[in-house]
Amino acid sequence: MHRETTLTTRGESMLQQMNAHVQRRLDNKLAKFEGRTDAQAKSEIKRAHEKYVLKSILVKGASSAPGVAIATHIAKATHPDPQVKQVANLLIDFGSLPSRVEVGSHVLPDDESLADATGNGAVNSAAYELYLLLGTRFEGRKFSEWLSGMDQDALSAFARGMGTDDDSDVYSVLLNRKNLKVSTDARLKQVYWLVGDDPADNTGFRLLAPLYATSLTHRFYAQVSPNIWFYGDHNKAARKALRERTAFDGGYTSYPNLAVQKLGGTKPQNISQLNSERGGQNYLLASLPPSWQSRSVYAPMNESFRSFQGRPEVRLILNDLKRFLESDPAKNMHTRDLRDDLTAMLADELMIFTVEIHSLKPGWTMDERCRLAPDEQFWLDPGRAELDNEFAAARRQSDWSESISIRAANWLNGRLNYKSALNFGDVEHAHWKGEFDSVLESFRRQLDDMQDALRNDDDDEGDAA
Repeated sequence: MHRETTLTTRGESMLQQMNAHVQRRLDNKLAKFEGRTDAQAKSEIKRAHEKYVLKSILVKGASSAPGVAIATHIAKATHPDPQVKQVANLLIDFGSLPSRVEVGSHVLPDDESLADATGNGAVNSAAYELYLLLGTRFEGRKFSEWLSGMDQDALSAFARGMGTDDDSDVYSVLLNRKNLKVSTDARLKQVYWLVGDDPADNTGFRLLAPLYATSLTHRFYAQVSPNIWFYGDHNKAARKALRERTAFDGGYTSYPNLAVQKLGGTKPQNISQLNSERGGQNYLLASLPPSWQSRSVYAPMNESFRSFQGRPEVRLILNDLKRFLESDPAKNMHTRDLRDDLTAMLADELMIFTVEIHSLKPGWTMDERCRLAPDEQFWLDPGRAELDNEFAAARRQSDWSESISIRAANWLNGRLNYKSALNFGDVEHAHWKGEFDSVLESFRRQLDDMQDALRNDDDDEGDAA
């Protein structure tokens, strides 16, 4: 007959903290499917509710522990086949590493659960959930430390959570090294390093087998992922300030020319749990010399939006927006936010394009080769108003910012519909126009205010004379 483990008040507190940790993991998973009612979302939500149960995490984690290594530096990133009991995987205490000026694993905090679970296939996930649970802190120490110290309250709390009266430490095997000797495998990356004086002497070499710094890679991925730095609140605020031409307290973060290294192919879980969470993607900073190029600014004599479309940044954003909309994304808040972010980026680029054209010598639209419509001339050559009174009067009476918003929305609808099944019409046109309206109207007001101030200064100087 099953005997329920007796818990002290302290043991009950431990059990409550364990359940709270599992609930947070469940909430984080469910947040990804908020607002979705499709079949895939329902299936994932059901799986999450089944997975994130304390008893399930403890039982499955303990059963998978013998075949999983918890490590900060793993071998499988080079080749997925070597078994964890056959090769060395290292679990490093970051605080024990020497401090260096270069970025490395020594910069990681040693008080967080940052290690990875590497084993044989999908068992990584079960062991990893248990590892995260063991890494949570109670009274300033990790649960793994309480268990390894044979703390009776911790042992009893885990036994209660597991639904057994066995309060022995069944979890220490997870954190134990699976291979106690230094060993590698012929399928892993290796290099013979000369430590002697004679290259012809085979005994004068040491075999080096680099391990993959999986913990550092995961923290780096979280830092440079576009979902974090590009769509983060800080950078979104910076782009909003650029559109509205207002002061902004703080810099703008960008990681240009990121490369992506895929590990594990279609089965990233065969490498490690953290690699699986990234979908096998690992970001690499560009390791190439900077290419300094000064962009020449040319007057758009015929079609302003064709010139705007030729900008590399505009083409990239436009392609991203088109691919996203063609994927038939779910109609939810995330889709709307991403669509509007990409549209706002196009509006940002339109402002940059405008400012660059304004750097040209005022009056360039007076060239007989210029075929731009009057409202486009009012938009791109405001300095001509100081040289041409007739132009200045017409510009003041014109609602050119409204006209340019319409042209910009026409252009965007046309580019999205080109060789596509999107077939956008009046509804989408009105939405795009609203995005461009917000920046062009504000920009116009600022230009008019600046020109009024210049005219007033000239009048004051004339009166003084």
